[in-house]
Amino acid sequence: MNGTFPRNGRVYSANGHRRRAAWLDILRLATPGIGLKRWMLLGALGMLMCLIGLVYVFIELVTLRPPDMLPSFLEGAILLLGGGLVIYFAMFGLYRSVGPLILDSPAINSIASTIYMRRSLARGPRIVAIGGGTGQSVLLRGLKAHTDNLTAIVTVGDDGGSSGRLREELGVLPPGDFRNCLVAMSDAEPLVEDLFQYRFEEGDCLKGHSFGNLFIAAMTGVTDSFDKALVESSRVLAVHGKVVPATMANLRLSVKQKSGDVIHGESNVAMAQGGIDRLMIDPPDASAHPMAIEALREAQVIVIGPGSLYTSILPNLMVDGISEAIKASPATKIYISNISTQQGETEGYSVRDHHDALTKHTGTDIVDHVIANDNPRELGPNFYGTPVFHDGDMLKGARLHLTDLTDAMHPVRHDPEKLARSIMAVYHESSRPRSLIRLAMN
Repeated sequence: MNGTFPRNGRVYSANGHRRRAAWLDILRLATPGIGLKRWMLLGALGMLMCLIGLVYVFIELVTLRPPDMLPSFLEGAILLLGGGLVIYFAMFGLYRSVGPLILDSPAINSIASTIYMRRSLARGPRIVAIGGGTGQSVLLRGLKAHTDNLTAIVTVGDDGGSSGRLREELGVLPPGDFRNCLVAMSDAEPLVEDLFQYRFEEGDCLKGHSFGNLFIAAMTGVTDSFDKALVESSRVLAVHGKVVPATMANLRLSVKQKSGDVIHGESNVAMAQGGIDRLMIDPPDASAHPMAIEALREAQVIVIGPGSLYTSILPNLMVDGISEAIKASPATKIYISNISTQQGETEGYSVRDHHDALTKHTGTDIVDHVIANDNPRELGPNFYGTPVFHDGDMLKGARLHLTDLTDAMHPVRHDPEKLARSIMAVYHESSRPRSLIRLAMN
């Protein structure tokens, strides 16, 4: 049933509104850089060449020629005008016949919008996200709306839960954080995403395992390579971007407390009391994955965090070659401060304390910008921790950006869209002077 709606004193039909929207979608295909106009022009050139060829053949076969009733240029002009009118009436008739059917079809709207979106995202900035855990997947879920050129460098120190069991029993890198990143960057159907996140609740051997973890572990066995397993899993989930381990080493984490006691194992860090003095990794000379170094060298934006400071973020930065590549990169380098403190790791930490921990463990001012939440909310009894406050707007070697990052449903988490918008704003602001400098130099 066709609907109508009033607008500015007039009544418009719902079909007419849809057709106008469809025309806008189709006109998007003419946007520079989409890559369609060149092929359409090439096809038109081919048709013209065929037409000229037919004319030559016709002239050769037919020797009869009408008498010269008019000058040649007038004959040509009349033919061009007549041909243009014929084409116009043909297009008009074609539109009246099939135009409404095509423009009312959801398929043409979807195709046009998809082509426009994919082309736009393909031209997005090259962003590298370093971290692990829930924080990194939240970040990636927001950034994928701005660019397809995403690389996630993921920690490999997890030794608890399903990942820890697969790590010990099969000797694979812990797949849990990789699974979360793949799902966050995926364009697959929701059912496929739900399948990868499905966790078995029964069975002596399966209980506690997620299907995605088992899939990645099985794919590692099939391909005989964890790297290839990630590539094939990315294809299944229609991932736009790359997910890369920080290192292929069998990394183990330990923390030295301020009391001098040492706690071994990523899953035991939450039991730390009295504050953490330093994180240690074993082997201490674990080398960075070559693809991680390559991504950092080519990056336009490097984002560190959000996530568990001592178990998801710092382990990546302490891998040999990672911090050095970040420091040498001309990219915009951003640290995302957590919204709330974490038991055993960052109790009582401010934004400055998080930033100072980065500097202490890397030996350098590794970031240029810090983005922190300025809308602290009462966490309530269901959430552990306290809001991470900022203590002034001065950080050593970095500029502090304060904005509302809180997720309305989860006060301890970042909102993906807010976080991504903040990162893109910092990137555009920091890259603008470089563009002016390049123009001046040219």
